[in-house]
This record gives sequence, C-alpha cells and structure tokens, in this order.
Amino acid sequence: MKTIRILTVIIIAGLGAVALPAMAGSDCSSKQAEAQAATSPSIVEIAQSGGFDTLVTALKAAGLVDALNAEGPMTVFAPTDAAFAKLPEGTVDALLKDPKALKQILLYHVVSGKVEAKDVVKLKSAKTLEGQTVSIDTSKGVMVNNANVVKADIEASNGVIHVIDTVLIPTSM
Repeated sequence: MKTIRILTVIIIAGLGAVALPAMAGSDCSSKQAEAQAATSPSIVEIAQSGGFDTLVTALKAAGLVDALNAEGPMTVFAPTDAAFAKLPEGTVDALLKDPKALKQILLYHVVSGKVEAKDVVKLKSAKTLEGQTVSIDTSKGVMVNNANVVKADIEASNGVIHVIDTVLIPTSM
C-alpha cells in the first residue's frame, strides 16, 4: 500500500510538471526556449562530443573553430567520420596539409542562418559561406548534392547541424 501511495505522488508530481508550463502560456515557453538555446552547446562543442573527430581535426587545421563557435545562427551539413573515410585514400591527409583548400571545402558545408528540416524541404538550393550553392533534393529523403542527410535538426546555441554521409566538394575543385 505504501508503494502505491509513493507511485501516486510521483505520477501526480510528473503530471503537474507537464501541465504547468502548458498553462503558463507562450511567453513562458518562449523564455524557456531562449534559456535552453543559451545553455546548449555550440556547433563545435557538439562536433567535439563524438562522431565528428575528423571534422573537428579539419576545423582546427583550417582555422575555423572560432568561426563555428561564433554567435550565428548558421547551419552546418556535418560529415561523419565515416563520410571522410569514403574519400580516396590520402585525401584527408593531403587536405590537412593544405589549409586553404580545406577551408574552402569546410565552408561549402555551412549556410548562413538557421535552416531547420521543415525549411530544407521547401528549398531547391542554398548558398554556402564558400560562395557556391548546394542543391537540395527532397524527393527521396533529403539530399544535399550527393550526400544523404542521416540526422537532422541537432540544435546548437549558434545554429543547427544536419549530419550527412558524404563530404561535399565544391564544383570549383
């Protein structure tokens, strides 16, 4: 009987925690969203947390860590380590020794502004910070050029990350 009372108290407390913010109105929800964004990790901090070791190494070699830690907002199409591994052997090492080319490739993965999945499906292309555009195809999932978006809308304090399975190479290279 004591266990049932404890569970009842926990359930009621949980329901109150869910109901109170909803009853507080949109102003409260807006303030909560702002507070959450302010405490969210940055794009670089998310990349450093795992699965993007090659990307982080490349950002450091190209001198772009501070730029992707900036206020934003920005959208990053972030290739996984597996995406970098699909490049021809020796390509990553060669790029790490060529910061100018590496910077060009990495900026080709960044779009100014926060472009969430709900926005991406309305686009046919997007201009990157590198200066060229990437094509967007939503007919079979979401593709950016020849890369599949495998995870969308990873929220960061300074924008959003969409994980892709292929490194994007600017057409000028």
